[in-house]
Amino acid sequence: MKVFVYGAGGNVGQNVVQGLLALGHEVFAGTRHPEKGKQQKGLTWVEADALAPEKGLNILEKVDSAFFISPPGYTNQYAILSPWIEKAKQVSLKKVVLMTAMGVEFAPPEAPFRKTEILLESSGLNWNIIRPNWFMQNFHTFWVGGILKDKKIYFPAGDAKTSFIDSRDIASTAVQLLIGLDKNKAQSFTLTGKETLTHSEVATILSQTTGLNIEYVNITPEDFKAGLLSAGLPNDYSDFMVMIAGALRDGHSSAITDSVEKITGKSPIAFQEYAKDNKSAWLGGK
Repeated sequence: MKVFVYGAGGNVGQNVVQGLLALGHEVFAGTRHPEKGKQQKGLTWVEADALAPEKGLNILEKVDSAFFISPPGYTNQYAILSPWIEKAKQVSLKKVVLMTAMGVEFAPPEAPFRKTEILLESSGLNWNIIRPNWFMQNFHTFWVGGILKDKKIYFPAGDAKTSFIDSRDIASTAVQLLIGLDKNKAQSFTLTGKETLTHSEVATILSQTTGLNIEYVNITPEDFKAGLLSAGLPNDYSDFMVMIAGALRDGHSSAITDSVEKITGKSPIAFQEYAKDNKSAWLGGK
């Protein structure tokens, strides 16, 4: 098959690309800077820019299916992805997989993520929506600064449990949905890991894995937002992050589903395995 992957340089997108290539499919990888993409057999880099959603749409005329994901840092996911979904309708793609986030189905219909889902659901296309929980990868990307500097995980989660998911499992699920044209038609799936952990338990696992004494600090939502702003995130996206962190703190991220195993045939990656695979990140690359 020929598959278009939006956001091909991100945590999920790059694994979707590699998963498809490994199975022998041809991939058109959408990214803001296609000229920086690594060259591989069966892989073509194309422009897909969240700041100019109208660019690159014609690539959908050349493919069978497409994976859409809104890049982090933007709150108006509808403005970014709706042109792509409309183009997918126009060319009658055989399959579209959209990634949003856990709990989006409960959001008001005018909320950008939910509005995007509704557009796809009513498109008449063969579609799937995947709604993953919080990524394990956040601990060696977005939250790694506090660990490297202070050996602290700073996050306003209280003692809530979360069924963190490895982004590699999200990608594996997306790959199976993209190539399974006759399976799982018009279905949505909430994707989680196989266990629930508090942030304190995460700190314990990271400590045991690295030999460091890593602790969790339950900061206020206000301090969390201040940290996001200082990291360069825009105000509206920082507010969005505070909102979904509040949902986690209130227990809405603790459910466990079997979607990953049902779709991929494999049990989700455990947090301990994720930690071992990324141990060097918390040791400063050592």
